[in-house]
Amino acid sequence: MVELQTTKLDTVFHALSDATRRHMLRDLAKGQRTVSELAEPFSMSLAAASKHIKALESAGLIRREVKGRTHMCHLEAGPMASAQGWLNYYEKFWTDRLNILDRLLREDDQRKIKSHPGDKK
Repeated sequence: MVELQTTKLDTVFHALSDATRRHMLRDLAKGQRTVSELAEPFSMSLAAASKHIKALESAGLIRREVKGRTHMCHLEAGPMASAQGWLNYYEKFWTDRLNILDRLLREDDQRKIKSHPGDKK
């Protein structure tokens, strides 16, 4: 079970690691787009755009609906929650450490003021 979750998380981070795919997700957050519309800002071929879309689909970040020859893509943001959960752990880790550093620096400043009351910084 854990390995399956790790693999899924790896797939999500892989998909998010590419600037082109992140841009495509931002576009899809505004509404559905065709493959051509997703490819347009990058002057890329439909084949290249399709590779990016397949990476996003593999991560479960988008859903593609085929209507005749038109492929409509829709954002599926749910899998980003697993990535956000993973990042939240480290946000807490760094916030805690920065709070400790802030406290230590303030204590150090107070000690300096007490040991040299007439000195100016």
